[in-house]
Amino acid sequence: MPLQTVAPQRLYRQIADQIRLLMVSGEFALGSRLPAERDLAVQLGVSRPSVREALIALEVEGMIEVRTGSGIYVQRTEQPGKSFAPAAADDNTPADWGPLEVMSARLLVEAEVAALAATHAQKADLKAIKAGLQQMKLEAARDQVPREGDEAFHEAIAQAGGNSVLLDTVQRYWQARNGPLFERLGDYFEHPESWQAAIGEHQQVLLAIEAHDPSAARKTMQKHLRQAYKRYSASWRRAPAR
Repeated sequence: MPLQTVAPQRLYRQIADQIRLLMVSGEFALGSRLPAERDLAVQLGVSRPSVREALIALEVEGMIEVRTGSGIYVQRTEQPGKSFAPAAADDNTPADWGPLEVMSARLLVEAEVAALAATHAQKADLKAIKAGLQQMKLEAARDQVPREGDEAFHEAIAQAGGNSVLLDTVQRYWQARNGPLFERLGDYFEHPESWQAAIGEHQQVLLAIEAHDPSAARKTMQKHLRQAYKRYSASWRRAPAR
């Protein structure tokens, strides 16, 4: 059963469905190693980030096991009771959004949100942004994923922009960030070194907003989100062993 090119509509789910079908049908046997991410992307005619999202969804289902430094192995070959799709009937549910696709959208939207914040931020807004950054530092110092501080930082910037629709958009990004796909991806690519890098990038965003420099705020937010995307799409071999 050859792999088939898929159409770009909730792409990671379609990819996951094809790979799952190949495992259930015996094309990929129990315990066997799947083709490399880049090879799957070529065969399916899709991007590597889309393949990564599909593999993470299959891991959440328990169909595959990612062994960092070794490869991705078939863990189960029977069809699960239900595939990963906590809200398959509603493609607008943030928990079902692909993590890397979300990060691409954030790069476009939140750069402009930061520029708006640099234009409109008041003292109370700056205080809230600083509080989010401080919370990140405290969480990291406790060896915790600085997620709550990160969310507070970005939401405070959106609040400072003065546009309720953009604030709601940023909040929905964070609903996706707390979903199972993002959580599992973070298990591989979030670690103390990445936290410290993110904190430094946030510091630069804060400085630009404090200076009321929209251009600098836009650029520093773009840099931060590009680096975050790179961290989440790094080679599996660079992920710490679990």
